[in-house]
Amino acid sequence: PPPRSLAAPAADPSLTFSTAKSGLQYADAKIGTGSPPSVGSAVSIDYVMSTTGARYGTRIYSTADKGAPFRFTVGDGTAIKGLDEAVAGGDGIPPMLPGGVRRVVIPSSMGYESLARPIPGMQFQDCQEGKGPGPIPPVPEAFEEYQRFKNIYCNANRPYQPDLVMDIKLYGKRS
Repeated sequence: PPPRSLAAPAADPSLTFSTAKSGLQYADAKIGTGSPPSVGSAVSIDYVMSTTGARYGTRIYSTADKGAPFRFTVGDGTAIKGLDEAVAGGDGIPPMLPGGVRRVVIPSSMGYESLARPIPGMQFQDCQEGKGPGPIPPVPEAFEEYQRFKNIYCNANRPYQPDLVMDIKLYGKRS
């Protein structure tokens, strides 16, 4: 069979999901090799971000389409909790290995819930890259994707936040 690539979260009957105690669901499309990342490790990933709650399509943003991987330090608060757990493991989830591809369904409590809380005196949320946990689609390069993300995950007027779906590819250390 052809190698799996990052894809939007269409139903994939070949993936078998497991659920952690935290509520995060995961399925490995490809197991990588090498040493897993740990808390404090700098990692680089490509991802496809999608949602379970969009009326007009589920896909929000893809780093692979833009040629710009997302880089973060595991456990330092720069990434959402669900992404930290998906990459480094924990709560019954094995860590990803470099070259691995994993699909995760992240509950709102481990996603962007804090970005949708009203800010006193502000009509709109301050939802931009660098102003909260990431990843957040970059505004200038991905304006339409950013607006879709903002309307779903940074909207204090939305009665609930849908689960976030991410296909993640973990890169290894570069020498």
